[in-house]
Amino acid sequence: MVAFAANSILCRLALGDATIDAASFTTIRLASGALMLLLVSAMTPRGAGRAGSDWLSAFLLFAYAVAFSFAYISLGAGTGALILFGAVQATMLIVALRTGERPHALEWIGLVLAVGGLVYLTLPGLSAPSPIGSALMAVAGVAWGFYSLRGRRAGNPKLATTANFVRSVPIAVIVSAIAVRQFSVSPRGALLAVLSGAVASGLGYVLWYTALKGLTATRAAIVQLSVPVIAAIGGVMFLSEQITWRLLVSSALILGGVALSATVRSSSAPSPATSLSPDR
Repeated sequence: MVAFAANSILCRLALGDATIDAASFTTIRLASGALMLLLVSAMTPRGAGRAGSDWLSAFLLFAYAVAFSFAYISLGAGTGALILFGAVQATMLIVALRTGERPHALEWIGLVLAVGGLVYLTLPGLSAPSPIGSALMAVAGVAWGFYSLRGRRAGNPKLATTANFVRSVPIAVIVSAIAVRQFSVSPRGALLAVLSGAVASGLGYVLWYTALKGLTATRAAIVQLSVPVIAAIGGVMFLSEQITWRLLVSSALILGGVALSATVRSSSAPSPATSLSPDR
């Protein structure tokens, strides 16, 4: 979750200051993530298990990354976070219910607390959001939700994430070629994109794929609600944003809801292979 929050901060730093265009940020982010993962894979044992990667997973990764970048051109951080994680939760919970998961009562309570805290945190930024930016961020959330769900069946998280990043790069290059008239890359913008791709995305997503194997879809959805809080704390530390009572109260609600959900041991959750079958 810290890696996810770092992506938001790095993206805001790069696009908010117009140090790089959105298409180039996406391409450099995915390419640097792929290079980092290829390097890590070459230096470490392959491990057991099939990768669990395919072109659909790679496209979902790309769709999330490119929609995320373009959305933040016109959306404020609070509005974007609410739309993104609202779409993620809706996607993952709908799929979880459809595939047979029955969340425990405490998980529902934890979800309500976390969503309430998220709304309380981001509500001041909800005035007149950009329709295009909102739609793009919703697409990013849906894509990330399905990408996470498919990741639960990955036999080898490292290989799966590496393959997904490598396959996503050609698609990103095509988009950059289409948007060549908007090309604008400064050294600072490129560095932020590399940090986002190589560290926060590449290595961070390997950890996420590994963690997903031990989480139900419902719990994976709820846990991600902690990201806006971590991002807000990062904003205080790195973007000189102020600590407010709203931040403290919403953080307590969100983290309390996540913690409450995490205490539940679900014995009725379907296996990853069952819950992620494309035919279900």
